Amino acid sequence: MSQRRRREAPPPASAAGLLRFFEDSISGIKVDPLYLTIGATVFVIISLIIRFFFPVG
Repeated sequence: MSQRRRREAPPPASAAGLLRFFEDSISGIKVDPLYLTIGATVFVIISLIIRFFFPVG
């Protein structure tokens, strides 16, 4: 294999100067999509149960 260094793509240019976007964010809440889907489904089911037992006029 070659020992040459890999070239990085240049960052995108903008009107205010140069910006660089990173795919990996360092801060923030990380939630597994499975847990998010399960939580949303449970929320919908609970909402439907409440609406069934306590109907609004």
